[in-house]
Amino acid sequence: MQSGMTKGKLIDFFNQGNNVSPVIYQQIAEHFTYKKLAKGDFQLLAGKVCNEYLFLENGYMRAFVHDTEGKEVTTNFYIPGEMVFEVSSFFKRDKSKENIHTLSECEGWFITFAQLNELFHSIPEFRDFGRSILVQGFSGLKSRTLSMITETAEQRYAELLKSNPEIFQHAPLKHIASFLGVTDTSLSRIRKDFAKKH
Repeated sequence: MQSGMTKGKLIDFFNQGNNVSPVIYQQIAEHFTYKKLAKGDFQLLAGKVCNEYLFLENGYMRAFVHDTEGKEVTTNFYIPGEMVFEVSSFFKRDKSKENIHTLSECEGWFITFAQLNELFHSIPEFRDFGRSILVQGFSGLKSRTLSMITETAEQRYAELLKSNPEIFQHAPLKHIASFLGVTDTSLSRIRKDFAKKH
């Protein structure tokens, strides 16, 4: 059951910056299915093909991989109002190298790969929406890659605090540290120094 949730936020998400009839987005939303996950559940396991295109309405998720020594490295955080999926696995139908799991109880709406393709072919407006999501995702990935090379850990910390402050309430510091590319000890020092300056 949908625990009283409506698809209002999903439709609003589709409609951001688009001059498309709400009726069309209502039609698209009808294809999405409600999903609820408990804290600690996996939305995607490494080695599996990503088959769900999920709009996260409530809750927080984390994507991570294991490095060559078997340690977890956080690759992304997902907050309410974002699409959650592993783009390469989803569109290329390859096995994912990433895991995606919940940091809290989560609720959202999803469609499968087959359903998404059907909508792309039948509703041009949704194809445009899907393209914009991919562009945003690629842009975000490029920015993150460059920041790991051109910015200090302190700058990356400040940017995360500015863009996603709620992550600090929902993710353990060890996950945030690995996302920023620093040790737990370094993150503690960065946080203390940042607090003194601000």
